[in-house]
Amino acid sequence: MLDLFRRDPAPRAEGGLSLTSPELYALIVDALGQRTTQSGLTVTPAVALRNPAVLRSVSLISFAVGQLPLHLIRMADRTKHRDHPLFKILHRRPNPWQTAFEFRALMQQRALTQGSAYARVIRSRGAVVALVPLASVTPRQLDDWRLEYLVSNRNGSQSVLPQSEIFHVRFGLSADGITGLSLVQQAAEAIALAMQTERAAANLFRRGVMAGLVLEAPGAVTAEAFGRLKASLEEREGAENAYRTLILEEGMKLNAAPTTGRDAQALEQRAHQIEEIGRVFGVPRPLLGMNDTSWGSGIDVLGQMFVLYGLNPWFEAWEQAIARDLLTDAEADMLEAKFNAGGLLRGNMKDQAEFFARGLGSGGHHPWLEIDEVREFMDLPEARNLPPMPGQKEAAQ
Repeated sequence: MLDLFRRDPAPRAEGGLSLTSPELYALIVDALGQRTTQSGLTVTPAVALRNPAVLRSVSLISFAVGQLPLHLIRMADRTKHRDHPLFKILHRRPNPWQTAFEFRALMQQRALTQGSAYARVIRSRGAVVALVPLASVTPRQLDDWRLEYLVSNRNGSQSVLPQSEIFHVRFGLSADGITGLSLVQQAAEAIALAMQTERAAANLFRRGVMAGLVLEAPGAVTAEAFGRLKASLEEREGAENAYRTLILEEGMKLNAAPTTGRDAQALEQRAHQIEEIGRVFGVPRPLLGMNDTSWGSGIDVLGQMFVLYGLNPWFEAWEQAIARDLLTDAEADMLEAKFNAGGLLRGNMKDQAEFFARGLGSGGHHPWLEIDEVREFMDLPEARNLPPMPGQKEAAQ
């Protein structure tokens, strides 16, 4: 019987990828390393990180994900499950050669610049004992909707790993639901334009500091005088020769060229590209060194916005990826991985003191905090594990 709704499978390339699939196109483009933009610059993750705004944006988010405590929490009582093998992997040592900060920062950097980050899950008797970051991985979906991962090894060989052996963190926006969109690729034009404006500024200083000056002669200049003047100017090219004396001939005068709007536009363009890159990564202007925003009380609000809208989606991506890839279904019903972003949301010491005082019941407020919760929030040991402070015994009597 003819099935009118059946679609013939697309032809397959060597290794199982469809010749029309976006995965094959991405693999070819990545292999060639070509991301040519309209401005003529090829943008790859490595090239993009040479731009200060991109480097700063990526490092801010990556360092935040790397430095914050990441704990395995029991959902029933909100306590840390320190006895679980995964607790140490997430919080302290994911593998023998990396700290938790180094591992998470590297994974986050790759997720930002490439769209996805991958790590090999090493298990022993069913328990996760290590997470090993992988550099070159291509995911593909099977006919039964499961995923498998084509991993390029250091020796040039390739291996296929099932989904159960890969920890996959990806950007929330995706074209296929499998790999995240690379922010570098999506913002390639903005990044390339920023780098080209930097090159233009650098070229100005490399080719000469006499730009903006005009030599005026009362009459025609002889070929001999022009040759000597040209050689003299070439000797003074470069920033290291700035302010050296120039000898003029045949009554020449040195005048400053009138300032046009082009210079101001160049500065505005460079500032605009910094803002454009920050917009892509969700980083506020002051955190990129833009000094045209007040650094008063408003900076606290900007910092909170950065956490809420720039970092929280990544925290959620990590936490749900851990539940999907590193916990069993039974464990995911009882446990969850959780970042402690409270440190990034803290105000000044006065605001913190008022917040904790109200939480403990000061000023007639109904208490909703315990003293050990406050001490844990401030990274202090629990009060019940400390000897009594001077005066506490007398007050108790």
